[in-house]
Amino acid sequence: MRSLSDAKTRAVVSNIRKIREYRNYTQDYLAAKLEISQNAYSKIELGYSSITLNRLVEIAEILEIDLVDLISSDSAHIIQSKLSVTG
Repeated sequence: MRSLSDAKTRAVVSNIRKIREYRNYTQDYLAAKLEISQNAYSKIELGYSSITLNRLVEIAEILEIDLVDLISSDSAHIIQSKLSVTG
């Protein structure tokens, strides 16, 4: 059970990183928007720190993406179908 949860968490943090990079946002930019250090933000993307639901909602808002899409397991689909239309 734990490995499935870990895999889903890895998919979400991977989506965050890929969408951030697609938007050409730096880790510093997201960290500043979230009012945390770049090091703390980096730990989010690396999966070293847990993300609260509130923090996940904030990240989705900054990345200009629906929360449901952010937690999807297919970031390539998100970028192709949603972001490339608005980006």
